Amino acid sequence: MLKTSPSSLIPPVRQLLRHARRFLVAALALALLILPERTLIEMPTRLDDVRARDFIQVATRNTPTTFYRGRQGPTGFEYELARDFADYLGVSLSMDSEHNIESLTQSVLNDQADLAAATLPLDLSEQDLRFSRPILELQAMVVYRRGMHPPKELKDLVGKRIGVIKGAGTSLVLREVQQDIPELSWKETGELEVADLLQRIEEDKLDAAVVYAHQFKLNRLFFPNVENGFDVGDPLTLAWAFPAHGDISLLTAANDFLETRRQDGTLDQLVERYFGHDDYLEYVGARTFIRQARDRLPRYIDTFKEAARETGIDWKLLAATGYQESHWQPKATSPTGVRGLMMLTNVTAREMKIANRLDPVQSIDGGSRYLVSIKGRLPDEIKEPDRTWMTLAAYNVGLGHLFDARRIVKMKGGDPNRWKDVREALPLLQNREWYQKVRYGYARGGEPVIYVRNIRRYYEILNYVYRSQQQFYQLDERPITDDEGDSNPFDTVPPIL
Repeated sequence: MLKTSPSSLIPPVRQLLRHARRFLVAALALALLILPERTLIEMPTRLDDVRARDFIQVATRNTPTTFYRGRQGPTGFEYELARDFADYLGVSLSMDSEHNIESLTQSVLNDQADLAAATLPLDLSEQDLRFSRPILELQAMVVYRRGMHPPKELKDLVGKRIGVIKGAGTSLVLREVQQDIPELSWKETGELEVADLLQRIEEDKLDAAVVYAHQFKLNRLFFPNVENGFDVGDPLTLAWAFPAHGDISLLTAANDFLETRRQDGTLDQLVERYFGHDDYLEYVGARTFIRQARDRLPRYIDTFKEAARETGIDWKLLAATGYQESHWQPKATSPTGVRGLMMLTNVTAREMKIANRLDPVQSIDGGSRYLVSIKGRLPDEIKEPDRTWMTLAAYNVGLGHLFDARRIVKMKGGDPNRWKDVREALPLLQNREWYQKVRYGYARGGEPVIYVRNIRRYYEILNYVYRSQQQFYQLDERPITDDEGDSNPFDTVPPIL
């Protein structure tokens, strides 16, 4: 009888086991292919969750650059972008603005919000968060109190009272600078916002602050005693924040959305609308306007509001136009013969059936209806807010010259329905090379550009002053607690000794 040793059986057994494993894998693969699809269990992604509940939850901050409730409802740069993203996903938008930067992060990490959109800097060192692709450049800058010796560099601020928003990225910039300037110290807070810092500078509770340039640009008109200083550090980038745990389906969708909006120009248009103003009123002019808005405007507010009800134009825009025309002086008269608070010509007064141009009620009524008349004669292709800015330009320079400027835009290959292109063409009406090519000829085309720019600034100031008390304190009536009191919102970052 043939005997086989145990050791001689090992190779065949191993071979059989190897074939058995291959057979098992193949059998499982075949079974997965032939099993009904409903037996396969797929875990829902974050994007699936958002679409299933039919809304996306966004955490934000209540600031002019992010989200606030205006006269006609929610508005703000981050709000509009988030609303567009919600539309892109086919869901509704829910925004929670009761946050500071620290609570924003916790809200996202605890899955109480799907993302945070609140002027957050892209911080790759943050391990608990994932960030979207860049949205907007954030340049930190020093602002300081008018009247103090102008600082040229951060060394000039050693020993000064400097304020900064904790966690906003600006404090990180200062910590980097502190490595080279160890004696530098500042105060930081997570309880206040940029406008609060500027107000403290205005009232000599701080000497300076470090904020982002776009934030200061949006707030500067309301704080005429705050000067812009100099840039600090390299630019950061604004991004949306998502939790690092879980899948990246919602983050991927956000990145696709942002890239789409960047390529079609929508993102650039939104940035331009909120932060792209290329000039601003001088501080003295802003201070004068604020004073007259308190002393003189109250006599005419009811009349402007009545005109607004009749025309559908925001009363603050009508008031801003009236200030640009006459500084709210009902008997104003120009050398060219236009008269009254809204500075109507005789021809316009007759067209609007105004008997007495010097009567402020009649003047506001006539000027408001004339604006509506102009707006109604513009082509339907011109959409808001460009339609309003072109209406104001035509109120100043005449509808014919506005149409000529639109023709020049077409000649230059631009978009005649965009105010940005038209305002660049209007000054060309002073240039023979161009005005001889259009129907109505020469015009002082630079004037309507300044005219519209000023009205926009006055309108922004009035919006600020008359904004809901729940969202913003009125200018110069903000209850600011003394920094040495019990409710001091600041933590001091000491020098490196």
